[in-house]
Amino acid sequence: MQKEQMTTLSRATFMFPLALVLFEFSVYIGNDLVQPAMLAITKEFGVSSSWAPSSMSFYLLGGACVAWLLGPLSDRLGRKKVLLAGVIFFVMTCLLILFTHHIESFLALRFLQGFGLSVIAAVGYAAIQETFEERDAIKVMALMANISLLAPLIGPVLGAFLIDHVSWHWGFIGIAFFACLSWFGLKAKMPESKVSIPKQPLRYIWDDYKKVLKNRTFIGMTLGLPMVAMPLMLWIALSPVMLVEELGLSSMQYGLAQFPVLGGLIVGNIVLIKMIDRLALGKTVLMGLPLMLLGTAIILLGVIWREYFLYCVILGMTLVSFGEGISFSVLYRFALMASDVSKGTVAAAVSVLMMFIFFFVIEIIRIMYEHFHLWAYALACFTLIALWFTIPRKLLKEIMQQRQAKGEF
Repeated sequence: MQKEQMTTLSRATFMFPLALVLFEFSVYIGNDLVQPAMLAITKEFGVSSSWAPSSMSFYLLGGACVAWLLGPLSDRLGRKKVLLAGVIFFVMTCLLILFTHHIESFLALRFLQGFGLSVIAAVGYAAIQETFEERDAIKVMALMANISLLAPLIGPVLGAFLIDHVSWHWGFIGIAFFACLSWFGLKAKMPESKVSIPKQPLRYIWDDYKKVLKNRTFIGMTLGLPMVAMPLMLWIALSPVMLVEELGLSSMQYGLAQFPVLGGLIVGNIVLIKMIDRLALGKTVLMGLPLMLLGTAIILLGVIWREYFLYCVILGMTLVSFGEGISFSVLYRFALMASDVSKGTVAAAVSVLMMFIFFFVIEIIRIMYEHFHLWAYALACFTLIALWFTIPRKLLKEIMQQRQAKGEF
C-alpha cells in the first residue's frame, strides 16, 4: 500500500474537519438532547423510567454492530462514498423515529441511528488520521471534540426546553436538518483518498481483523480507551435519573449542571492543543489519568457524605472530564497506529470494541443502579479509571520508550 502524503493544518484544510464535525455534532446531540427527554418519553410510552438509559445503550450498540463492515468497506470503496451514504441513512432514521408509538420501536430506531457513530469513528476519524500529520491530526481531533462538545452542553438545556414547551419530536427534526447540512459540506470539502488500496474480496476482511486483534499493543491500548471515556458516558446516561429523580433537580437545573462537567472536557482539549508540541507524545496522558482517579475518589466521598453528593459529583466529574480531554485523543492515535493494517479496518476494530464495551457496561450499571443507586455509579467510575493503571499504562510507557529510542518526540 502506498503511503499517502500528509496535509498540514491550515484554514483551508480545516474545512473538511469542520464539515465532519457538523455531522459529529448531529450524532452526539442525537444522544445528549434525547437523554434528558427520556423521562418524558418513557412516561408517554407508559413504561418505567428504568428504560431511560437504554436509549443511550442501544444507540451505542447500533454503532458497534456495523462498524466492523464500514471501515473495511471504506478501504475498498473510498472514505467519501461511505461517509456520505452514512449521513443520508442517519437522516432517514431521525425522521422515521417521529412515527414511533412504543418503546420497542423507539429503541429499534435508536439502534439504527447509532450507525452514525460508526460512520464517524470507523470512516471519518480514519480519514482525519490519514490526511494530517501526527500532531496536526491530534490537534484536529481535539478541536473537533471541542466543537462537538456543544452537543452535550446545549443538548440537556434544549432537551429540557422541548419537554417543557413543545415536544421531543422537534429535537429529531433539528438533528436531521444539521446532518443534511453536513452532507453538503462533506461532499464539497472532503478530499478523495489518495491511497492505492488493493481491491481484495470482502472475505479478506476477517484476515485483516485477525492481524489487528493479534496485536498485543493494539488490544491493550484499545481496551484502555473505554476505561478513560466510560465515566463520562455513565454520567450522560445516568445523570438524568441521579439528578432529577434522586436529588430532585428541575430539568433546567439538570441542564445547567452539565456546564462545569463538560466545560472541563473543553478546557482539557484546549490545554492538549497548547501543550502537544512542547511535550513528548503521551506525557499529557500520564498527567491526566491521576487527575481522573482523584475525581472518581471525590465522587465516592460524595456518596459517603450524601448531603454533599451534588457538589462532589460535579467537582469529581469536572476533574474526570478535564483528564479525559488531555488524554483521549493521544490514546486514540496510539491505538490506531499500533497496527500496520489499513486504517479503515483498524478504526473499525477500535470502534467495535469500544462501543460493545460501552453498551454492556452501561446496561450492567443501569441494572446495578436499580439496586445500589449512587454507589453503583461511583464505584463503577472509580474501578474503570483504576483499571487503566494496569496493562494500558504499562503499554503506554513501552510505546513512549520505543518512540524515544527512535528519536521521535
